Amino acid sequence: MSRRKSAAEVFDALGERYEEAFGRLPGQLDALDWLTARLPGGARVLDVGSGTGRPTAETLVRAGCAVTGIDVSAAMVALARTRVPQARFEQADVRTYTPGPGGFDAVCAFFPLLVMDQPEVAEALDRMASWVAPGGYFVMATVPGDIRRLDIEWMGHEVTVSSLSTEDHLTRLADRGLEVLHHHTAPFQPADALAGPEEHLFCYAQRAF
Repeated sequence: MSRRKSAAEVFDALGERYEEAFGRLPGQLDALDWLTARLPGGARVLDVGSGTGRPTAETLVRAGCAVTGIDVSAAMVALARTRVPQARFEQADVRTYTPGPGGFDAVCAFFPLLVMDQPEVAEALDRMASWVAPGGYFVMATVPGDIRRLDIEWMGHEVTVSSLSTEDHLTRLADRGLEVLHHHTAPFQPADALAGPEEHLFCYAQRAF
């Protein structure tokens, strides 16, 4: 079997093809509508796994937010800087990224945690929760399941994925001081022949003032 690819390698190779397959995901667009309706102008927002910058960073910038995007893929960061020049993007890994003081008014995390080991998923979730400022929001999506180091082929690439169950996500966020305001799961069929149907968990949470 060939060597499994890292997240950076996979998304460097996919580039804008990822946006074509996942850029109009209804649950993500609904989550962004929910979030932008609650954020004041100039809100500081971190987009973890920012990809090409669309739709998350682009939507947030249009709503008047000050957006920082991080992604492990250099190719994705380059695309995002071109597509959403009003936001700031940097190549960084959620597992090691250190934000500035004060945290963020919102943190978005749409599917950045899957291509890693399960303990890393849990630790990254904890880290992101800690970056939410008092009164701020955390909006995330993932493919839920008690999964550790499962080898799959996804969009033509051999990768190893992990995740947490829906209950573990909700419990972990609550234990880190976030109130889960809403969550749901929904099926989605990406617009790519090499990507099969997925079940997505969406979760909206807030840190108390």
